[in-house]
Amino acid sequence: MLESEKLTEDFRKEIVQRITKNLLDIQILKLIAREPMWGYKIKKQVEAEFGIKLRHGALYPLLNALEQKGFLTSQKQQQGGRTRKVYAIAKSGKEYIETYDNVLKEQIPG
Repeated sequence: MLESEKLTEDFRKEIVQRITKNLLDIQILKLIAREPMWGYKIKKQVEAEFGIKLRHGALYPLLNALEQKGFLTSQKQQQGGRTRKVYAIAKSGKEYIETYDNVLKEQIPG
């Protein structure tokens, strides 16, 4: 890998991490829009995709807030003797993501 390619990749990782940290709610909504997930899976997905270590103490209050806003719904499911709270995207959550994407397109001249 050339030095310029390494720099570009480093810059890319830094920008993705900044976006994710500042817009974590939207990133989580986008993950859940792809497929319903429970907290631990969301945590692992955020770490894998964005390189962000997400504490449970930050994740669960955010999920609760998104659910209270009506962006997510949740359902308790039994899985191997455990009960998991599985989150799914709600209609208003999809609309919020669409609005975000549209605002981003307006802000970035193409």
